[in-house]
Amino acid sequence: MDGGAQAAAARQPQRADRGARHGRRRARGRRAAERVGRNYYGDTGSRVVDETAPNGAGFLAEICRDWEAATAPATAGGARVAFLRSGLVLAPAGGLLGRLRPLFRVMLGARLGSGRQAFPWISLDDEVGAMRFVLEHDDVAGPVNLVGPEPATNAQFTTALGEVLRRPAPFVVPGFVLTAVLGQMAEELVLTGPLAVPEVLRKHGYQFRHQDVREALQAAVER
Repeated sequence: MDGGAQAAAARQPQRADRGARHGRRRARGRRAAERVGRNYYGDTGSRVVDETAPNGAGFLAEICRDWEAATAPATAGGARVAFLRSGLVLAPAGGLLGRLRPLFRVMLGARLGSGRQAFPWISLDDEVGAMRFVLEHDDVAGPVNLVGPEPATNAQFTTALGEVLRRPAPFVVPGFVLTAVLGQMAEELVLTGPLAVPEVLRKHGYQFRHQDVREALQAAVER
């Protein structure tokens, strides 16, 4: 090997080391926000859960778990990954309210089942604001509950929406009717839910624009 080749060979490990350090720096600079679902925790009944709670039981809980697990290569590569476990978004148009408002306006609003099941909600302003907050704060990673600060049940949500729209909602859709229409998914989609709170957002100083479900509904309806 001539002198030039020896010098090039000597420089090769140095280049590889610089490349590896550069790759690690680039990995540390990468970030990903994975939007999953509120169903990660399964049905928690009256038990309040934050991001430290374990994965729950049920088909949807398993899907959420597997979806989050799929980001393992990004985490292993040094990226900052946040799992956004989002509640039902209360938006002025479309989405959940887009389907419910016509029913409530003709006096067909109704509680679902017992109404005691948790109804994890979040306003559109806070959904967008919290996502931006997570992306802009490098110390936020892992699971993040995107839900309003004050938990609500389905009965509380139904009452609040009726009040905001000035339409009483005295009716009840029995659980067996929902099961007959939706099958087993009725249990996981509408008759149960996690009573989740946004502990990570609170701890890191996110300021919610809407504190309770009635306030969030009022803001959505007035737009």
